[in-house]
Amino acid sequence: MDYCKRLQELRIQNGYTQQQIAFILHTRQEQYSKYESGKRELPIRHLIALCCLYKVSSDYVLGIEKFVK
Repeated sequence: MDYCKRLQELRIQNGYTQQQIAFILHTRQEQYSKYESGKRELPIRHLIALCCLYKVSSDYVLGIEKFVK
C-alpha cells in the first residue's frame, strides 16, 4: 500500500475530514487532498505531525511496516 492510501485510511479510521486534517497541518483542504491523491508529495513536517496525531510510526505511514505496533 502506498502512503497516499494509508493517509486516507488513517484519516477515515480516526474520524477526521480532509478539512480537519488540513486545519491541523495549517494548510488548505485542496492541498491536503493532493497528498491523499498522490498529486503532491507530503512534506516531512506534515508526515511528522500526522504520525503524532495518529500515534503511528513513519514506517507504517510510508508502508515499510505493514502493521501498527
